[in-house]
Amino acid sequence: QVQLVESGGGLVQPGGSLRLSCRVSRRTFSIDTVAWYRQAPGKRRERVARITATGSTIYSDAIKGRFTISRDSVKNTAYLQMNSLKPEDTADYICNAVVTGESTLHDLWGQGTQVTVSS
Repeated sequence: QVQLVESGGGLVQPGGSLRLSCRVSRRTFSIDTVAWYRQAPGKRRERVARITATGSTIYSDAIKGRFTISRDSVKNTAYLQMNSLKPEDTADYICNAVVTGESTLHDLWGQGTQVTVSS
């Protein structure tokens, strides 16, 4: 069974940085389009960034200029570099990816990783 495995969350002070990773669990599968979402307690899940297989990116206004989404096709891993973090960035961050391999296609979600921005 192919899965997305996330890592990189944690506690950081305002103004700090974190890098989240989202990796495909099996080497016979490749990541296509990837998006990062976040959900804070009591709020709707929102998409913050997306990158296509060709490298086109789109960002939400809330994080534009501070976050960068990228991908490493060799490692089958996507990243979300988060700089200048603010307390309002505190949320559970979840990756979503279209994954292909072994003649199959899957729309997968990661397990989520908690990001807490606090002094």
